[in-house]
Amino acid sequence: MLAKQILVRAVCLNDAVTKQTFTVDARLADHAQTTFLGRTGTISTPHGQIKTPAFIPVGTLATVKAVLPESMGDLGAQALLSNAYHLYLQPGPEVVDEAGGLGEFMNWSGPTFTDSGGFQVLSLGVGFKKILAMDSTTVRSDEVIAPGKDRMAHVDDDGVTFKSHIDGSMHRFTPEISMQVQHQLGADIIFAFDECTTLMNTRDYQERSLERTFAWAKRCVTEHERLTLERSHRPYQELWGVVQGAQYEDLRRLAARQMASLGFDGFGIGGALEKDALGTIVNWVCEELPENKPRHLLGIGDPIDFFIAVEAGADTFDCVAPSRMARNGTVLHPDGRFHITNAPYKRDFGPIDDECDCYTCLNYTRAYLHHLFKAHERLSATLTTIHNERFIVRLMDRIRASIPAGEFFEFKAEFMGRFTADKNRNTSHDAIASE
Repeated sequence: MLAKQILVRAVCLNDAVTKQTFTVDARLADHAQTTFLGRTGTISTPHGQIKTPAFIPVGTLATVKAVLPESMGDLGAQALLSNAYHLYLQPGPEVVDEAGGLGEFMNWSGPTFTDSGGFQVLSLGVGFKKILAMDSTTVRSDEVIAPGKDRMAHVDDDGVTFKSHIDGSMHRFTPEISMQVQHQLGADIIFAFDECTTLMNTRDYQERSLERTFAWAKRCVTEHERLTLERSHRPYQELWGVVQGAQYEDLRRLAARQMASLGFDGFGIGGALEKDALGTIVNWVCEELPENKPRHLLGIGDPIDFFIAVEAGADTFDCVAPSRMARNGTVLHPDGRFHITNAPYKRDFGPIDDECDCYTCLNYTRAYLHHLFKAHERLSATLTTIHNERFIVRLMDRIRASIPAGEFFEFKAEFMGRFTADKNRNTSHDAIASE
């Protein structure tokens, strides 16, 4: 039995070395007087390379809502991320597997990611979003749940039992099931199953949750190695461990060391995060992780946060925010986000952003987009999503270019100064605009 386990690990590690690698291309500290850990790099996968830092648009159900996969390639997206939980429920991982894997299923030829379903432990269990608007220094409860939400997931040491948001049926996710689902989905990069806590959980619960996530990570590695050998007809899939620990420095550093000890191909930085502490937490984690492995910051999509996280050492990012904002009529601009449905844009015949090279800005006016939203036309979501995704992808391209050029901090100051200058215009994307 031991000999077989050694053989499995040898096969897996050999595939990882020969088929996928991460290389650091330039370090922020090499081109500026700084101790920050930011860098550029290259992730190589069977379906192509990802130049980092990079934003990975989210196609939850094997689609970026309202946009063709071909359009995502045209606007510069290097990879796409889908959600294992949602694809497990619809259409089912066996269907995606029969299609030849996630990329074949959705006609996307580039690299793909899937998350583990761990975030649903938070979103289904307590109903909160990624960054929580709460006072984490005073409120503590392990039975917390968002107002107006029902608890749809329950965690134990073996896994999570949850209720389908589609039909109310009950399902069970364990580390092994998460790995089986993600192997069937066939993404190039998959994540270990983890528990995502809230900032309102007690310190005691955070410690117990960290132990649980570490135990689950070890089970994921074992199952991943078994499946890699069993499914040798498929390309090797990188498995990345997820670092939790909430807002506690000692827990974050401990979790990073624990994940590093398991030989993961890369790492995710997860959990509910306070916006003001984002850079500090990413820096704690990246100081502990091996430099020769990529680091993905899960669920972060605010333009300002990219600069903060990149300089702290994060390499890749994913978030639904650009497309979700777009569908609600909020568009991104160098001077801040604004609502295209507002009255001033009814007769504005210029593009969303005259500095933008996206398909939408080259061909359509603010007045036309305003009309589409007012008429409830589906094309409104397509055109605004193309713009928002291109805005973020292009921003990350410019951040990446600024590091070896020694211009990162100048670009950061220029962009942030302009993007945040007009507080009245740069309104929250959660607001509802009306004419």
